[in-house]
Amino acid sequence: MEKLDSNYPGIRMTKFREWSPSVHYAQFQRMPTGVLPRRRLYDFELLYVCQGEAATTMQGQRYTIEAGQLIFLPSGVYHQNEVVSSSDTRFLGIHFDFFDELDIQTESDMVVNEASVQPHKFSLEPCIEGVAPLSDHPVYTPPLVCVQLMEQLVHEFTMRPLGYELVCKALMLQILTHLLRSPLSRTSGQASLHGGKLAELMEQIEAAPSSNWTNRTIAENMNLSIDHTAKLFKQIAGMPPSEYVQSIRHREARRLLRESDQSIENVGSLVGYSDIHYFSRIFRRHEGISPREYRKLSKIL
Repeated sequence: MEKLDSNYPGIRMTKFREWSPSVHYAQFQRMPTGVLPRRRLYDFELLYVCQGEAATTMQGQRYTIEAGQLIFLPSGVYHQNEVVSSSDTRFLGIHFDFFDELDIQTESDMVVNEASVQPHKFSLEPCIEGVAPLSDHPVYTPPLVCVQLMEQLVHEFTMRPLGYELVCKALMLQILTHLLRSPLSRTSGQASLHGGKLAELMEQIEAAPSSNWTNRTIAENMNLSIDHTAKLFKQIAGMPPSEYVQSIRHREARRLLRESDQSIENVGSLVGYSDIHYFSRIFRRHEGISPREYRKLSKIL
């Protein structure tokens, strides 16, 4: 069993305005069942499970991460990741530091080579007076809006348009803020009388995005008024019901365009848009390019 090393992650007392995250890596990846090598990082990583189930052993504790959850992997801390589910697990991984302090050229600048450790390269975690650092509770269930920001970050980092570094920095600040606030969001959601029912309904929307999810039908499912339902949605999902449905449809459309050979028209129909022209218009509004262009770029990259 590994020794607990209280020296990592290194802490820097700071204020929020001093945060200036630099993104070193942001990609989707698919891993087969099995245990990965034990390792530690010079930077930090957010490892989000898109599909399947994983586990991480760290600091003498084993954490299970289900689909829709992420684990915060701190700099300098030994950890061992494992794909638990019987089929492949799909991840979204983001490597970063908080203060733009690392010059990352290759994977060896992120993953520690234990034969030649460079202690000065370990990144520091910010510590704000009165705020628990992210490493204190490493497993998070990010809200949908946070997941969308992570997906957008992967898109920017992969496509690398003009100024992508600035966009990635801005997105990373928002992602970290959502994670810092997530314990407050969980408390608020659990305190809601209808929180459990709404969570079930959101799962139904994710499972069947092409169904007729209007504001009225969603409110009827909740047995509440349209206005009250919208308020609850805003509180828990960070957006109104109509935006939530559209975001789920868009996320599924992107997945189908990347991972299937379905025609553009069929993809639109499968996510709830029977009119291909309307689907293309909505997709372009979200992504900046057409569904066909998105598929072409995803195949190249």
